[in-house]
Amino acid sequence: MQKIKNIAVIAHVDHGKTTLVDELLQQSGTFEAHQQIEERAMDSNDIEKERGITILSKNTAITYGDHKINIIDTPGHADFGGEVERVLKMVDGVLMLVDAQEGVMPQTKFVLKKAIELGLIPVVVINKIDKDGAEPDRVLDEMFDLLVALDANEEQLEFPVLYAAARDGYAKWNLEDENKDMTPLFEAILEKVPYPQGSPDTDTQAQVFTLDNDNFVGRIGITRIFNGKIKKGDEYVLVKASGEKTKSRVSKLIGFIGLERIDIDEAEAGDIVAIAGFSDIDVGDSICDPVNPVALDPMHVEEPTLSVIMSVNDGPLAGTEGKHVTSNKIQERLEKEMETNIAMRMEPMGDASFKVSGRGELQIGILAENMRREGFEFLLARPEVVVKEENGVKMEPFEHLVVDVPEEFQGVAIEKLGKRKAEMTSLTPMPDGTVRIEFEIPARGLIGFRSEFLTDTKGEGIMNHSFIEYRPYSGTVVSRTPGALVSMDNGEAVAFSIFNLQARGTLFIKPQDKVYSGMVIGESARPGDLDVNPLKGKQLTNMRTSGADDAIKLVPPRQITLENAMEWIEDDELIEITPESIRIRKKSLDPVVRKRAARDKKNAK
Repeated sequence: MQKIKNIAVIAHVDHGKTTLVDELLQQSGTFEAHQQIEERAMDSNDIEKERGITILSKNTAITYGDHKINIIDTPGHADFGGEVERVLKMVDGVLMLVDAQEGVMPQTKFVLKKAIELGLIPVVVINKIDKDGAEPDRVLDEMFDLLVALDANEEQLEFPVLYAAARDGYAKWNLEDENKDMTPLFEAILEKVPYPQGSPDTDTQAQVFTLDNDNFVGRIGITRIFNGKIKKGDEYVLVKASGEKTKSRVSKLIGFIGLERIDIDEAEAGDIVAIAGFSDIDVGDSICDPVNPVALDPMHVEEPTLSVIMSVNDGPLAGTEGKHVTSNKIQERLEKEMETNIAMRMEPMGDASFKVSGRGELQIGILAENMRREGFEFLLARPEVVVKEENGVKMEPFEHLVVDVPEEFQGVAIEKLGKRKAEMTSLTPMPDGTVRIEFEIPARGLIGFRSEFLTDTKGEGIMNHSFIEYRPYSGTVVSRTPGALVSMDNGEAVAFSIFNLQARGTLFIKPQDKVYSGMVIGESARPGDLDVNPLKGKQLTNMRTSGADDAIKLVPPRQITLENAMEWIEDDELIEITPESIRIRKKSLDPVVRKRAARDKKNAK
């Protein structure tokens, strides 16, 4: 029987998980000397590479001595908490990474809480000890306090600690040791992480924790084998969460080594493999012995807390830039996404629109960005929180928010969050001159807050949040104050007109951009929307002017990205997303209808 260790690397976003996995791959001897491996090799898709974040959990395997170590690299963003939760059930130990300067952050608490509940022993790695502001001793105390607060048992409280700088490729047991290589971390994994339970000689039991898709073999379930063996070509029973059973043969069995996938004929208890051959395989399903099928507990995945309406583009420029513009195409794409992304939900709403629910703005934004790159064109409404009703009480999701701001900005941050119904729970001065403030805030209060927060703190503030629970509804929350500048005509914007509109607010368009009636072309300097004409050219006469005309000086427009558009828009606005551009428009393009709606809203108050 081969010696196997299964570990997951968990941490808050940007604490160095993927870089650490790179080094483990590099130093384990899994790659040949001539093989080049790129930086952050585990971040495979374009958006992950561009943003430097991990979105999907991925697995790899390395050989170290006579051991095979299965490593799962997990995302650090709270929006992808569903990925982390499932993965932890598949492993026997976790590497808990924590930044030597930032210390314990909201996502550190979230992922560690899940690991402690499952009885896993964390191997704590204090990473980035080469930073100027690193304080490994303070961070170690914070980790110990956190484990005590999470009711860890005695064995978990005696966690091993290593100090590392993953980027420079070394880890060590004591701070005064020499900076060499990752050997101490490999030793810690072999010593401290238990071997998988289960025996290859009993009835087969395996569980799917992630899905993949292959154009040739169909759906692939990435699976941890808990008991027994799985052989290619043999027949097994697939037990769904509902209890429904189907029989099928394993058409392909895939093992992992480094970044490669290799076809294998057999795998046994403790290993992590990919299985093809079951057409309706899903996350949480069990693959069992055909004679004596005993299913494993189905997985609980946390409910979505945010939803957004996605609909077909019906504006004047519809179909001019995108390849896939019909509701059928959009529905097909969303259904395909739901097959592999179980933390999201989708329901058709009729009238060519779909309600997509997920764990946060980032998760929904990344789906929209992927679709845009694939040639889709669609409209996106303002995100809304998912509200529930329990015993006649309206409940909404609350988040635990942590902001790090320079001292001079703490007043403005507290004031703005107070208006958004946030309650401050703690305020801690940090050694580097910043202040860490913690709040509990309704998730609604965070929609559209990030860009305002960055402006208020001159780009120096850092905010992180994670879901706590559903609580009673907390009343109305302050939204955007400035109004919108709305175009009143169709055509191409003119420099002369834009120059004259600059005094009215901040513009989103430049000369020669296509505009249409009802499209939002800028942010007004005052509350309330303003209809403007960006197409008005200069009146030309046959009289010569004295002296040259005033040279037209244009201020560069504000760039609209998908994220800041999602944060900026109000309930009566939509984002028009095409492969080439992102525009903001009013839901109703007719100015008369808009004025009537505004009047009715005012009278209702």
